[in-house]
Amino acid sequence: MKSDRLLSILLLLQTRGRVPAGELAERLEVSVRTIYRDIEALSAAGVPVYAERGRHGGIALLPGFRTDVTGLTADEARALFVLAAQGAHAALGLDAALGSALRKVMAALPAPHRPAAELTSRRILVDPVRWMSGPRPVVDVAELHDAVFADRRLRLDYRHSGTRTPRAYTVDPYGLVVKAGVWYLVADRDGVPQLFRADRVRRAALTDDAVVRRPGVELADLWDALRKQVEERPGGVRLRVRVHRSRLDLFVRLHAGALTGEPRPEGEGEEGEWASAEGQAEWVRAELAVDSVEWARSLLSFGPNLEVLSPPEARTVLTRHAAAVVALYAEADEALGPAP
Repeated sequence: MKSDRLLSILLLLQTRGRVPAGELAERLEVSVRTIYRDIEALSAAGVPVYAERGRHGGIALLPGFRTDVTGLTADEARALFVLAAQGAHAALGLDAALGSALRKVMAALPAPHRPAAELTSRRILVDPVRWMSGPRPVVDVAELHDAVFADRRLRLDYRHSGTRTPRAYTVDPYGLVVKAGVWYLVADRDGVPQLFRADRVRRAALTDDAVVRRPGVELADLWDALRKQVEERPGGVRLRVRVHRSRLDLFVRLHAGALTGEPRPEGEGEEGEWASAEGQAEWVRAELAVDSVEWARSLLSFGPNLEVLSPPEARTVLTRHAAAVVALYAEADEALGPAP
């Protein structure tokens, strides 16, 4: 609606200052001509808005003009109170600030929207921690948070996975991302973007050098590219397995990122018919793309409910590790002696 668009323009200008007409048009998904018509409508309504032409021109409000109109719809107000349950604010030390901000928003909301916003905060709860993930180490995200806003280079002592000794890096931070309850620092190291897990940062210290960020590159762009590198990383080894249907849901939940396709019932015909008369095959076959055959040992937790079919080297890995487990308990039983 035009009224929503006019209010969006007003709030954008109030937040950003001078904004090119083309950028406003792109954000609001209208033509530049429509933006200029909207600016004329705002001016006619008494809003002190003006346009400057030229290379560094744009649309702006007169200095000092502010409006306290929130412009929030009922759904937008509810969305803010769902945001309060995300849990990321505690790690940043912003829980108290968030509560205070939401109280101010509640006071500014139109009276008809307040009950729905308050009810949302009581009826919707978002817990970002995965089931049975165990206790996580305390992470000083507040220190990294301060660092990414300081616009200076950051010196890290960082421990990589599988290593004990931290390595020292000097990086150019772009920002922080929290994914499934895990915090990551997104930064350039020697001009190459990298992810650093916050819980592996042993020390972080600001340098006196100004941060060097590549022109036009934003945090969201870097995160999208790095996320795709992780999710779309080709596996060097293809494991073919058969899983008992009773454990299929757990198998898919744990290893969805490595699956190359949908698991298929064992004995499925060319037309996609089930092998069993009941329409449910007892075993299901799947393929996993993994880094090495050694990865197969993680499947031992499924016991007799999962069998690796190929390659033979992966079966050898499982045999070796299973034999080591048997030997460990045999030695322990021998040391304990016969049961009384």
